[in-house]
Amino acid sequence: MAARTPAPEHVRLSIDGVELSVPRGTMILEAARSVGTLVPHYCYHPGLSSPAQCRLCLVELEGAPKLVPSCVTEVQEGQVVHTASEPALRMREGVLEFYLANHPLDCPICDQSGECKLQDYVFAEGRARGRSREPKRVFGRDDFGGDVLFYGDRCVMCTRCVRFMDEVAGDPRLTVVERGNRSVIDTFFDEGLDGSPYSGNIIDICPVGALVSKDFLHRVRAWDLEHTPSICASCSQGCNIEIHTRDNAVHRLRPRENMEVNGFWMCDYGRGRYGWMNRVDRIEEPVWAPGAEAAVRGWEEVTALLGSRLRGAARSGEPAAAVASPYASNEELAALHALLAGLGGGEILFRSPEAEREIPLPGFPKLVRRRDLTPNRTGAERLGMRRVGSSAGEGGLEELAGHRGTLIVLGDELGDVAGDFGAQASLYVYLGWHPPDGGALADAILPIATSAETEGSFTNHEGRVQHFRAALEAPGSARPASRVLGTLIAALDGNGVDMSGPPEAGAAAGADGGAGAPSARER
Repeated sequence: MAARTPAPEHVRLSIDGVELSVPRGTMILEAARSVGTLVPHYCYHPGLSSPAQCRLCLVELEGAPKLVPSCVTEVQEGQVVHTASEPALRMREGVLEFYLANHPLDCPICDQSGECKLQDYVFAEGRARGRSREPKRVFGRDDFGGDVLFYGDRCVMCTRCVRFMDEVAGDPRLTVVERGNRSVIDTFFDEGLDGSPYSGNIIDICPVGALVSKDFLHRVRAWDLEHTPSICASCSQGCNIEIHTRDNAVHRLRPRENMEVNGFWMCDYGRGRYGWMNRVDRIEEPVWAPGAEAAVRGWEEVTALLGSRLRGAARSGEPAAAVASPYASNEELAALHALLAGLGGGEILFRSPEAEREIPLPGFPKLVRRRDLTPNRTGAERLGMRRVGSSAGEGGLEELAGHRGTLIVLGDELGDVAGDFGAQASLYVYLGWHPPDGGALADAILPIATSAETEGSFTNHEGRVQHFRAALEAPGSARPASRVLGTLIAALDGNGVDMSGPPEAGAAAGADGGAGAPSARER
């Protein structure tokens, strides 16, 4: 029997009059955070080393001869800490005044405005007016490569970006050059950040507007964005992310903290692949016999016709087959599986593109940009679906070209199949997000919502089932595929009940659980 890991020893202390117990080795700053007290800081980040150089997190410790940096001072039994005492507040006011001595007051045009820690700290504890009369230093703007622009005038020299590239990305392309008030972040020679697969994270962790995204630059104000927890759909890692939206459009993706999956980070590949959420060439209305002149439209008519045809197919015992997309959720895949079971069973094929190689994050080995570039391949395989085609996600559907029974396609746009795909099928149903390249002969084309427009779950490469929420409204009459398929299952049974999908859908495609919700913390 394996030995049990002993519980960490705890120590008791007091922070601003609040008694608490935390594991030994915890820093005072994190202990204060655990009881809702945020000690202002710049250079400290929980995923990086702590140089204690910004001098903004100094707190008063009873018995200590001077203020101590809370980011590198461990808790001790019986400590009494004051984060908002008169000496601590006076010190922070002075430090913030020095930061503003050279910082441009360009908040109205800065992309970080609304998310800037200098704004927040000065508003809460800074001087009402500055006293510096000297001209501010001017560094200007520099293109670091990749998606990163650097505004040297705004930099507070916290060095988070330098430490991330060195310690976490294992790609030390940034450094501090010059000394004193001439210090500035720079790249090594002309190398820049081009080709660095995780460099976008330095934009997230910059506490001011020194590092900004070219893609997001001047696009929308941060305070106008709605934040929705979700799961990255760009590979099978299943990074926890936030989708930032305004006016029913996605403007950027940001990582969410989940130490079991992606820590505080995400790769640039996933960060930049959100264009599919904003595509306007969507299927918006259900259509029966789209090639006919008098096409029947509307969910009620189409589902009634489909229900009748599906019941006839089930009675005749004709074979059924399906093509699924690993971009569909567990609930949608399970509903498709249940529908085929109601038709007497049949094989479900799926295609999944792969990258040439995996790209790990050296400083956080759990995070890897996986070869499998789809979010739910594991969920599809656990439901007994079979992967076909090449590593590019093409081919493999030739065996269904002459299928003579019921054929259902969920999500796959069929861009590489022949124009007569499905011509032999007695009933061909296409459920998709965008007009299908190979679905011209479908008897019914049904619009469904993307994973950004509905709730559901994906099963990542390690079998962890993680849930996501709807960030956008689906266009037109598009509905979640689990609801559409549930309606067809009900129609097949003859009871006509509209249902959102089998209740066991999530469990069917994953065994290990583990929701994707992170702990909330300020970074």
